[in-house]
Amino acid sequence: MNSKNPELISFLKSRRSTPVLQLDEPAPVREQVEEMLTIASRVPDHGKLAPWRFIVYAGEERAKAGDALAQIVMSDDPQASDERLALERGRFTRAPLVIGVISRAAVHPKIPEWEQIMSAGAACHNLLLAANAFGYGANWLSEWYAFDNRAWPALGVKETEKVAGFVHIGTRTEAPFERVRPALEDVVTWRGAF
Repeated sequence: MNSKNPELISFLKSRRSTPVLQLDEPAPVREQVEEMLTIASRVPDHGKLAPWRFIVYAGEERAKAGDALAQIVMSDDPQASDERLALERGRFTRAPLVIGVISRAAVHPKIPEWEQIMSAGAACHNLLLAANAFGYGANWLSEWYAFDNRAWPALGVKETEKVAGFVHIGTRTEAPFERVRPALEDVVTWRGAF
């Protein structure tokens, strides 16, 4: 008979993303971030390929990333409003720490590319869990710049890669609220009895 871990079950059942505008200082310290990334790396990884990597945006690098995004917006729309440019400049400074999860999925003779992509998604989720386990709020976002390869050089993403998401981490400024979750009967198909 298997024994359960009630504390872990309760933690998993109450996991909640924190809206990015509710994340503030202090950020995790480097040692905590290294532990979070170690946890994020413990995901299913058929073939032991590590088909993902992490980019940590901290300090002034966050503002530099936002400046690069604003430049792209200005090149697309020279009439972009000051508000829009301020929004783009602030993309990486909304939370005190941002970690990019980058998919390195590629054609492989035995491991389907789809499995590699899902492994990167699992790394994003494990990073959320790790941040929450350390007492921080976190949010996994993929906004326009995750899909616009013109932004990638400034963000450190190679042209052979894809962005699985940007995980924003910080201290919650408000208690997390619960949202409606799907009813199991709407998302589960039972085949067979046990």
